[in-house]
Amino acid sequence: MVVCGDDGLAHRLAAELRGVYREQVTLVVPPSGRRVRQPVVGRARAASAALLDMVNAAVNRSGNGDQGGADRELEATEPTEDVLADAGVERATALALVYDDDETNIRAALTARRLNPRLRLVLRLYNRRLGQHIEELLDQSAALATRYGSGSGPGGGPDAGAGAWSGSGSGSTTVLSDADTAAPALAATALVGTSKIVDTDGILLRAVERHPPAPGEVADPGLCTLALLSATSNDPAGTDGSEDSGEQGPQLLPDAAAVEAATGRGTVVLEQVSYSGPPLPAGRAGVPAFGELFSRRLRWSLAGLAACVVALAVALMVVTGDHPLHATYVTLLDLFSINEPAHNDDVGRQILQLLSGFVGLLLLPVLLAAVLEALGTFRTASSLRKPPRGLGGHVVLLGLGKIGTRVLTRLREMDIPVVCVEADPEARGMATARRLRVPVVLGDVTQEGVLEAAKIHRAHSLLALTSVDTTNLEAVLYARSVRSRLRVVLRLYDDDFATAVYRTLRAAHPRALTRSRSVTHLAAPSFAGAMMGRQILGAIPVERRVLLFAAVEVAGHPQLEGKTVGEAFRAGAWRVLALEVADGASGGGRAGSGGPVGSSGSVGSRLVWELPDTYVLRGVDRVVLAATRRGLAELLGRRARHGSGV
Repeated sequence: MVVCGDDGLAHRLAAELRGVYREQVTLVVPPSGRRVRQPVVGRARAASAALLDMVNAAVNRSGNGDQGGADRELEATEPTEDVLADAGVERATALALVYDDDETNIRAALTARRLNPRLRLVLRLYNRRLGQHIEELLDQSAALATRYGSGSGPGGGPDAGAGAWSGSGSGSTTVLSDADTAAPALAATALVGTSKIVDTDGILLRAVERHPPAPGEVADPGLCTLALLSATSNDPAGTDGSEDSGEQGPQLLPDAAAVEAATGRGTVVLEQVSYSGPPLPAGRAGVPAFGELFSRRLRWSLAGLAACVVALAVALMVVTGDHPLHATYVTLLDLFSINEPAHNDDVGRQILQLLSGFVGLLLLPVLLAAVLEALGTFRTASSLRKPPRGLGGHVVLLGLGKIGTRVLTRLREMDIPVVCVEADPEARGMATARRLRVPVVLGDVTQEGVLEAAKIHRAHSLLALTSVDTTNLEAVLYARSVRSRLRVVLRLYDDDFATAVYRTLRAAHPRALTRSRSVTHLAAPSFAGAMMGRQILGAIPVERRVLLFAAVEVAGHPQLEGKTVGEAFRAGAWRVLALEVADGASGGGRAGSGGPVGSSGSVGSRLVWELPDTYVLRGVDRVVLAATRRGLAELLGRRARHGSGV
């Protein structure tokens, strides 16, 4: 495996491949003086100085463990053809290009495909539309080179099959985005606290953390129990569980006996996403609602004039005895001064005509103001909106960069009210905010009054997703001083820094929900799974561990093929969740198989959920399963290569 990158994701990915999958990894990074490193310390308010000292000390003690995850490390400014050849791309099974620049990754991918047509490529691209075209282009290039080439390389030489998975297509290309991988978990934490969201074929599922039941009771398994939380998860000063926590740590994919015996421990269960918060204002995107066309004062003025017209029409009907419709018609003529003078009529009719003319004079400026306000509203419909009055129960999102834009899109897909705060008017996500008509407060979040303008005192949660760690930390500390029980989620660059901040804030505010997330920690498992030849649908963090959702072909896997869903379940390793079938096909057509129920449709195929334990998996089936990283490694059959367990 070859990993090329210029930030923490490359080191994290190399450690993932080396530590979990036991792969031989060559890491290509820029020279030490040119590496992209996010700031960990910087200017902060006096209130955050002490906490920064503590978390920085924790980071310095722990060190950067990810940099030691590779068997071989090369330093190069750019991944040129000579650098890739020196890294062994011609003999490699897979190559990951995780530079922060899309152009660098694309250029290196084209070069690597020419050097090794059978190489499995994993690219980190933010532009999803461009990523789809690049993926198709590189796959076509690999197919043509394989058909008309000489057959050299890992797929055609004597060492073919030593590192490649037999079920995956040679020369496959996978385009991923760390923003897309991390966005569901970040958005879910703001929505339902400790829950996590994964997108499986367009269906949003959430992993909900449930509190432990009362003594003597059994934990409710819900639709599907994904994990048991660590025994110390309810202790504010306790540590998160990890792979090295032993029996006290979290247990992923437990069996029924373990769930039944887990009294006093919280659980993580699978549910479909539903939102029941405050409703969003009606109206189509880009078109303001009718109530937003005119101000409240103007609406009251129009209502008063309309009441005057009705009163004049009724008075005219009483004085003259006319029909109501005719009286209203005559009143409107007098209102617009287009009726004949009533100098030959009685005094009552003359007085009513004078009053109608006076009301008409008042109506003209009001109508002109209404036209101007409506035009102004339509002109500003595509500009940034301000937080409306009375807004509450919303999510305050700090930062509209790559991660913030993806999280904003996720939140709006679930119809969650959001107020964004961004210092740069030309930020990447400003166009998305305008298109989605999301209120945006322009200003530095560290300045006084910016969070107040975003209605932080009435918000449901705060998502601090800027690219500067201290800015996120400073905003969270200030927001906590305004509202002590506010739900907060921090995006922190370094995983050790995120762990230290999380533990400190949880101990300082035991009754408030705090979550600190490292994007590299959330994204690395998906990139590693793609390098192993699997379509990773998503990843959810369970304390300091990660649970993967993957789409797997049943054919070629003796652990799945020919077995029932119950027999294929491996506690602590993997569990089949859904079956993909073509539209119009019946999931339970085979006699005695126990047909699946509860399907969710998509274009061309659909996922069938709630599979019965008696359903027999066939070789032609494609299933969605939840797996641990070690379980996925075992399912890929990588252990036999090195002769040692994971």
